[in-house]
Amino acid sequence: MKKILILGAGTAGTMMANHLQHELDKKLWEIEIIDEKVEHHYQPGYLFLPFDIYTPEDIIKTIEEFIPKGVSLRKGKIDKIDPMANQVKMVDGTSIAYDVLIIATGAKIAPEETAGMRGSEWQKSVFDFYTFEGALALRNKLREWDGGNMVVHITEMPIKCPVAPLEFAFLADSFFKNKKMREKVKITFVTPLSGAFTKPKATEALDHLLQEKNINIESDFAIESVDNERKMIIDYGGREIPFDLLVTVPTNKGDELMERSNMGDDLNYVPTNKATLQSLNYNNVFVIGDASNVPASKAGSVAHFEAEILTENILRFIKNEPLKEDFDGHANCFIETGGGKALLIDFNYTHEPVEGTFPFPGVGPLRLLKESRMNHMGKLAFRWIYWNMLLKGTHIPFVSAQMQEAGKQY
Repeated sequence: MKKILILGAGTAGTMMANHLQHELDKKLWEIEIIDEKVEHHYQPGYLFLPFDIYTPEDIIKTIEEFIPKGVSLRKGKIDKIDPMANQVKMVDGTSIAYDVLIIATGAKIAPEETAGMRGSEWQKSVFDFYTFEGALALRNKLREWDGGNMVVHITEMPIKCPVAPLEFAFLADSFFKNKKMREKVKITFVTPLSGAFTKPKATEALDHLLQEKNINIESDFAIESVDNERKMIIDYGGREIPFDLLVTVPTNKGDELMERSNMGDDLNYVPTNKATLQSLNYNNVFVIGDASNVPASKAGSVAHFEAEILTENILRFIKNEPLKEDFDGHANCFIETGGGKALLIDFNYTHEPVEGTFPFPGVGPLRLLKESRMNHMGKLAFRWIYWNMLLKGTHIPFVSAQMQEAGKQY
């Protein structure tokens, strides 16, 4: 019996377990998945938790609920991967041999990479919302906060869900308006980029929304440190921005396991073929989701599209067939803009977000790069789709793994 071993039972790993369980000959192959956690978190829900839109119960379920029958779930911490021996070594001393390895260990925040960020004011006046603990602490803070300078800040790219900090700023604007205290809050969006987003046309639309909502933008800000005593963030050029409440997105890094295994780059992301999702260094190792260094967004929609393509490539690898170079970096993201509206963007490695319709050319019903209540409903509906279809490997009708150009205005 041969083994496919999946590291990580988050979004990407769980999807791969479900896809492969449907496709593999169970007489020849077994699937095992490893994770040290007991809970599965709907991470896009962290954005809504600080504003009391979602509760913890909305975004947390058990890992076991989504592991398909016939797939073994091993709980424990991995010490390191030995790709030359085709083994994974656990902290408890056991070793697990594999024939094919899928790395789906994700990414996480590393506030310790910035001087003073995780200092005396951490979860007092300095918060993140990229962890459950951070989002919950921020919710409790916002319930009692009486106003001042709110700074929404990105440390460096890449980050998980690149639009999430913008969404936070937009939702904060709406939140304080609903609390009749918007005039008491100055919101400043601080980014290392030259504009609100990484793509020019989307940046133009999002910059306009920031201006419309009276949200200041400070661009090209490369943070050097957080001064907790003076409540300032300071960039390498000496520019200072004051805050009363700092909502930051720290440096994002891959799992420390990659550093221990000598398999990652400087940020612990695994070098990966951007079209096939095969490791650049080991033929029987594949990488999916936030764990890879491919130049696509680190978002759930990307992992979903990758999973469909990677499943076929693993089946091809098993049969000694050439891999398909089919992953084009496709991502689509709803961007909450507050007031019950949202934008939708759809893009890939070579095409930036543009206006148009989705998923049906000329029909929609969703509009690209345009605010609408329909897009907001799509964003909220995604939670149901995530729990009931995406994780279970169910194909989502009318949504292709590769980006479709029809219906878009280039």
